[in-house]
Amino acid sequence: MNLLRNRKSEIRWRLVGILGKWIIDALAGSLRIQKVGFERVRDIVASRRYILAFWHSRILIISHQAKGLNGVAMVSRSGDGEIIAQVLQRQGQSVVRGSTGRGGLRALARQIKLLKEAARPGGMIPDGPQGPRYRVQSGIITLAQKTGYTILPISYSARKIKVFDSWDRFVLPYPFTRCRLIYGEPVVVPPDADRAALEACRVTLEKEMRRITFVHDRHFGHEIR
Repeated sequence: MNLLRNRKSEIRWRLVGILGKWIIDALAGSLRIQKVGFERVRDIVASRRYILAFWHSRILIISHQAKGLNGVAMVSRSGDGEIIAQVLQRQGQSVVRGSTGRGGLRALARQIKLLKEAARPGGMIPDGPQGPRYRVQSGIITLAQKTGYTILPISYSARKIKVFDSWDRFVLPYPFTRCRLIYGEPVVVPPDADRAALEACRVTLEKEMRRITFVHDRHFGHEIR
């Protein structure tokens, strides 16, 4: 009975992943996306040695833009995390599961190992899985320090959006609307950084992620805090 139940659950989650990817592909394919700041980070992206840092509320379009990169993303063990993991895997990414309160250190060690084995992008949602919203947690700084990878802040906003009444204020662009995908200033974490230097990197990343998000929200007439 348990085997049958597990099999049904596995099939259900696979369908969620397939359907989720299809919906995201259809939506993103309809958007008029303008990339802002990409020229500044082109060489870093070409190196494949970088970590994308994006808010929980802005994962939708960013995951689509990163599909097929064979990256390694950390995703929480929450229910929302399971949906994200299923979609990411079908977008061509590897997933390690963990968060601050559930298996985070083991997942971080696994992500570091996979990124060191070959040049492939990393991904982390530094305010997930339960916030606080727009607050960078320290895991991504440790990941950058241990791998030597550069952190690339990335966000998006759009002209017409639906903002959900969730803890993260999830942003869903309407089909066919204008959208901006924004690359911020890269953040490099020195391998020999002490605690104070690591905190300074965390604050710098948080400020830059907030900046690129809020500036472009305001460009489209939104105020999402």
